Amino acid sequence: MLKRIDHLGIAVQSLTAVKNKLKAVFDLEPEFEGTVEEQRVNVAGFKIGDSHLEYLEPTSKSSPIAKFLEKRGEGLHHFCVEVENLEGTLIRLRREGVRLIDETPRPGADGKLIAFIHPSSMNGVLIELSQTTK
Repeated sequence: MLKRIDHLGIAVQSLTAVKNKLKAVFDLEPEFEGTVEEQRVNVAGFKIGDSHLEYLEPTSKSSPIAKFLEKRGEGLHHFCVEVENLEGTLIRLRREGVRLIDETPRPGADGKLIAFIHPSSMNGVLIELSQTTK
């Protein structure tokens, strides 16, 4: 069911500042950048081996990332695990009584389908599941 850690999601105030710092310190450039309108975030993904660091900047004060930043400040927001069949995984999790934030897959960054598991079902950790659609 679980293939690999896809990325770590990190909430930040400014993608520009992150891009400048990662370029200066590690000579890293984003592998992808974009906006996920539904989640009201700008995203920059930096490839590290087979995974990514995915930095999330809110585009609106009503964004879940803006609310996270208000409450906790910048830092680790979630980790994401790639799965083969996201819909099938969600069905299995519901059957096991796992509390889901997303009952069905939705569009995410970098052309992927995503769904989140509620932290209350995963020892206080927000977990994102993703399926590559490319």
